[in-house]
Amino acid sequence: MPSHAGTPMSELAGGESDPDGRAMIEARDVTRVYRRPRTSLTRPGEAVHALKGVSLTVRRGERFGVVGESGSGKSTLLRLLCALDQPTSGSIRFEGRELTGLPERRLRFLRHSLQVVFQDPMSSLDPRMKVRDLVAEPLVALGEPVGGRVAELLDEVGLPASAAGHYPHQFSGGQRQRIAIARALAPRPKVLVADEPVSALDVSVRGQILNLLADLVDELGLTLVFVSHDLSVVRHVCETVAVMNDGEIVETGPVDDVWAGPRHPYTRALLRAVPTLEGLL
Repeated sequence: MPSHAGTPMSELAGGESDPDGRAMIEARDVTRVYRRPRTSLTRPGEAVHALKGVSLTVRRGERFGVVGESGSGKSTLLRLLCALDQPTSGSIRFEGRELTGLPERRLRFLRHSLQVVFQDPMSSLDPRMKVRDLVAEPLVALGEPVGGRVAELLDEVGLPASAAGHYPHQFSGGQRQRIAIARALAPRPKVLVADEPVSALDVSVRGQILNLLADLVDELGLTLVFVSHDLSVVRHVCETVAVMNDGEIVETGPVDDVWAGPRHPYTRALLRAVPTLEGLL
């Protein structure tokens, strides 16, 4: 296997510049430090370095995967890219516009342009709301007309129009994730962020949801950021992958190249450790 020794960290860590102006999301030297609760009256709580100088570029129309085990920093990075948290230092841009330090009232453009599909649809969908209201909620929040958009979205994700009158608990896990995807697509975002979207599902339906996501990204011309602990899942839907370990991106590149010839020891260990969906997709 090719060695990563001597390879510039900017190449391994996805820190390339954007000479053609196609960057949708850019992170530059991003850190995030948390403080544990103090255990002494005289000393502050221990500092936890969740991210350590992370840089990446997600280009317009790209399918970009972020993979790593629990505690690698991928969930922290996702929250920063979505402006759900602020970095301790560094810069995050969306279509060239700086997000770092912006208050929530000035992030309306991002809430319209970037939507998230979360890991567990049962916890992300209000069980007291019918599907029609769940799917329409982002449009209502953004002051956009609903019209026939709900029926259109349900059709796009492979659910009948009659589903609109039911509650989330009346559906299977895979169907609930389809509802969550429809909800995320409602405001016609430019970027879809999928946070472990199949890890809470039965193995038998994971392939269906992955295929649906891949088809929708192609049909709607979306940029996809896909977060997972499983490189085989990322390989199925993404073109590019960044591998995270201990708060750093240790390797990045075309996903097939990383799969076939991982350069970093952690990537090789990750490939040996994770289960595979081969034969199910």
